[in-house]
Amino acid sequence: MGYDKLERNLIDIIKEEQAKLGFFKEDIRLYYPLSSLNHFFNSSDSADEMQMRLDTLPECVTSKLGQIEVSHKGDRFCFHIPQEGTVYVHDNTSPNEFIHQLVELIGKHGCTMNEILDLFHTYSENIITEQMNNGEFDRLIRFADNSKDPYYYCFKDEGCHIIYHRFLPEDYADFNF
Repeated sequence: MGYDKLERNLIDIIKEEQAKLGFFKEDIRLYYPLSSLNHFFNSSDSADEMQMRLDTLPECVTSKLGQIEVSHKGDRFCFHIPQEGTVYVHDNTSPNEFIHQLVELIGKHGCTMNEILDLFHTYSENIITEQMNNGEFDRLIRFADNSKDPYYYCFKDEGCHIIYHRFLPEDYADFNF
């Protein structure tokens, strides 16, 4: 089950990158803290134990994303995904229209929080939104039914533009916002 969660997250991040930068047939590197990886596997592995777990990824992952090389320095892990992985995501997975629309909206000059809320509402009337006063973000928005999109989207209005970051629920909880 942990490898399934990892695979889904790797694909989601590749889709988000492709929405932001466009599709390029290239190798990419994605970085994860040990705590996030432990959430995927419901484990409390040390960095070395996690490295051993990830040294041989199952065929269900490598058949899609290629021979991923995983390394770490301390508690920071690097997933080097070969170009066949980015091509697979581009050619064989459904585009994430929500992410494409969010990236396009955020990139538009003068984007407002109300426009972002309207976008979320076009995908579901049942969203959860919370004001945040932690200095990092202003607002959390997420879908109440997280089966299609499990992420917590945190937004910061920086005056001239709005930025966002998305977290898995367990990672968001770790930050104790």
